[in-house]
Amino acid sequence: MSPSFPGEFEQMVLLAILQQGDGAFALEVRREIEESAGRSVSRGAFYTTLDRLERKGFVRWEERMPRDSRRTAPLRRFEVTAAGLEALRTSRQALETLWRGLDDVLETS
Repeated sequence: MSPSFPGEFEQMVLLAILQQGDGAFALEVRREIEESAGRSVSRGAFYTTLDRLERKGFVRWEERMPRDSRRTAPLRRFEVTAAGLEALRTSRQALETLWRGLDDVLETS
């Protein structure tokens, strides 16, 4: 069976969750994508993607109290699963193979 690659935005969400580590609450993950990728992230698209990643088995979540003492209710903290890590690795390897030898073509002047 051929591998299933996460889409571009799914990869961004997975990578932002990994970047945030133990602080991977939804708001922080969205901010990470917006700041690191320079991309505006709509709330609807973001939560739809999180749900899809959960159905695929690439993320899981648990309720946790955020570090911010102003927040009094538990929030969902996300974590990339082993399957999610493997999907990222497989996708990265495929892309690196496809990029190989194209530095001259893609080089910016």
